[in-house]
Amino acid sequence: MNHLNFKQIVVFTTFCFLISCKNETGTLSEIQGRQIPIDSTFTEIDSISTFVTPYRNRINEVLDSTLAYAPKPLLLDDGERSTSMGNLMADIVFEETAPIFNSRAGKNLDFVVLNAGGVRSVISTGNVTARNAYEVMPFENYIVVVELDGSATRKLINFVSKATRKHPISHIQIVTDKDRSLESVNIQGEPFDETRNYYIATSDYLVQGGPSVGFFDEIVSVTDTDYLLRNAIIDHFKKVDTLKAIIDDRFIQLDQ
Repeated sequence: MNHLNFKQIVVFTTFCFLISCKNETGTLSEIQGRQIPIDSTFTEIDSISTFVTPYRNRINEVLDSTLAYAPKPLLLDDGERSTSMGNLMADIVFEETAPIFNSRAGKNLDFVVLNAGGVRSVISTGNVTARNAYEVMPFENYIVVVELDGSATRKLINFVSKATRKHPISHIQIVTDKDRSLESVNIQGEPFDETRNYYIATSDYLVQGGPSVGFFDEIVSVTDTDYLLRNAIIDHFKKVDTLKAIIDDRFIQLDQ
């Protein structure tokens, strides 16, 4: 009998416990918030500042070390259909990517197309540093090589030729009439051939965005280079003494 009473007590106690643990849904009645101003009343903590200082100094030393020299400013608005800064960026991508692509795919790079919005800063006259590279390309974008068939390549060239923005190109010459319709296209000095595929170096941002940003519909293949655009810029700066980029005839818009 005592054993039975004990079992009854245990069952009753467990039941009461479960009832007491029942979740009740509350109702949100109010949300409060306030601004916390960041001003001169906030002071740095000495111990944190002391810990961070040597790392900060080393980063600034690396970023501000001179890698090259710009005898004149490289700008984003100094040409009608192309710019000195955009030309430099596209040429760097071609020069630094071509050997990587050849070693990985056993094929030759044909040309480069970038987006105007991906070039974020100019380079002023004077010493050129790694910090300049971070200003020009602050994003973690990688260079990829896209394979397009002739029809898709024509669509890409048409998009670039009709765009109001000055999208950087390299190793391709585009000639349009006054209405921006194509007159001629030369790639690596040869007339555009719609019967063959082309390999175009660009940013992974444009490939991932694809038609939504106006670039690269109907892709045949993509080859990753695992090479940051910014690193390509820095590597180029290290190789040259003087940056050279001009407004040339890679994009011509005729008057009629």
